[in-house]
Amino acid sequence: MAKLNIHKRELKLMGNHFEISVVAADAFWARQRIEAGVKEIRRIEALLTTFSDQSETNKINENAGIRPVVVSQEIIDLIMRAKKISDVTQGAFDISYGSVDKSLWNFDTHMTALPDKKTAKKSVRLINYKNIEVDSANHTVLLKEKGMRIGFGGIGKGYAAEMAKLVMKRMGVESGVVNASGDLTAWGTQPNGIPWTIGIANPNLAREIFSYMNITDMAVATSGNYEKYVMIDGKRYSHTIDPKTGLPVSGIKSVTIISSNAEVADAMATPVTIMGVKAGLHMINQIKNIEAIIVTDDDKLFTSKNFNLIR
Repeated sequence: MAKLNIHKRELKLMGNHFEISVVAADAFWARQRIEAGVKEIRRIEALLTTFSDQSETNKINENAGIRPVVVSQEIIDLIMRAKKISDVTQGAFDISYGSVDKSLWNFDTHMTALPDKKTAKKSVRLINYKNIEVDSANHTVLLKEKGMRIGFGGIGKGYAAEMAKLVMKRMGVESGVVNASGDLTAWGTQPNGIPWTIGIANPNLAREIFSYMNITDMAVATSGNYEKYVMIDGKRYSHTIDPKTGLPVSGIKSVTIISSNAEVADAMATPVTIMGVKAGLHMINQIKNIEAIIVTDDDKLFTSKNFNLIR
């Protein structure tokens, strides 16, 4: 029997570093499957990007407050799932965040004060997933208010990873990993039959690992403020903005979500950061097949009730 190996390809997709791994005996066979996965991610990028006038996302945004836009069933389904996550997270996850006034935030060394609460609140006034109107019968999406914008930055990478996995599995890939800048999905096992070993980044030293876990047929996503944050009056503020207040969140350095689906893991990481340890874990503990690891600003570790870390 031919020896199994891990075949990898690294490239930039959706503005992020992707790494696709396939377990196979034949390198050419593996390359073909990886290429099919890459093609699928590029297809989704073209659908979701806000950097192209031709994307369905941009057409929806351009017609905000004007008229409904006819879109594909895929976009309808993705928006409907996103709205469900908004309901579950009480609006902490919201794809209409694209309208936020980014001029208030630069999160660099020049930022020495937060905007006042009134200005901050005004900057997020158009964020409201309930104003995204989906008409499934007519295949249309309408943003009810002028200036509203949707974006799939909080769910798109996970969705793309999940879809690439599906394409490769249909082509016979029994084991592999699609890693989208830390949002990853893994299925099957390594060539030695052992589940995939996944490292969780140390929120104080992003290139170092503070813990490992073995997973198969699972997805992992991490949201952290260790790469983009600002210190004001000795307090650390994340680049993540609370859609209700317009102010950056503080208190949590990183959230790692483990789920059976990469799209769900990707979408749930940021809302837990916004909700905070107590409310975030309370929510996660009520949902099946999802677990969380939270590291706070003072380096305390919290996990959901059914999760065990490998130290």
